[in-house]
Amino acid sequence: MIIVGERLNGQFSDVGKAIQTKDKKVIQDLAFEQLESGADYLDVNVGTAVAAAEKAEAMVWLVETIQEATDAPLAIDTPIDAVMRAGLSAVKNPPMINSTNADPEQLAAYIDLALQYDADLIALTMDKGGVPNDVAKRIELGANIVVAAMEAGLPFEKLYIDLVAIPVGAAQPQAGIVLEALRQMQGVADPSPHFILGLSNISQSTVERSLLNRIFLVMCMTCGLDAAIADPMDTELMDAMITTELLLNRQIYSHSFLAAYRSSK
Repeated sequence: MIIVGERLNGQFSDVGKAIQTKDKKVIQDLAFEQLESGADYLDVNVGTAVAAAEKAEAMVWLVETIQEATDAPLAIDTPIDAVMRAGLSAVKNPPMINSTNADPEQLAAYIDLALQYDADLIALTMDKGGVPNDVAKRIELGANIVVAAMEAGLPFEKLYIDLVAIPVGAAQPQAGIVLEALRQMQGVADPSPHFILGLSNISQSTVERSLLNRIFLVMCMTCGLDAAIADPMDTELMDAMITTELLLNRQIYSHSFLAAYRSSK
């Protein structure tokens, strides 16, 4: 299971303040804590910490600050093209692009960016019409993404399809739709692309956030999910993920399987 650590995001108050005050220690400590907890990538998002005109500069500062402390791969996370390009221009190692949607024009542009920077690419099954309400449209958009990647020469191992988790409090039936879309997307290509979710979206504005995230992750993994943007410092979440990997026969059992998995990281 590939974990993209979500905590280096300016929407979190501690990160937002650190971006505003250019406090490198807060950023670097969070980077280390996420990696030590099992993150494979670090998501990097300026969020709402600074005004729009300052986002590109803030993204470069954030990327450079993290890279002073670690060579771990980064996921540049922004919906703004200029900020994305600024972040990508600052990375040292092949990054992840988070993200594009399935609109043909934007998808083509971001596939080109991924090829230019040897980057992995997250592509969401949504278009100008927004997030589909049904399984069939998500599958159609996912298939379109796969075809576009294939035609452009982006290797499927570098493609992450996001079937888009919706907050359970806003649209409860959507959780089941995501699960069914995951099931049906298996075998869409050989080799298969990755399937990823912004896991914390499912629990937005709820009380039992960790519990909802944890259970939904397990359910999605049994349907083919192999990557998640999540909080690796949530120990119960990570324990659930490791145990699910074990029960899906992806890890070898031992009495200390939790410690063994973490030491392998």
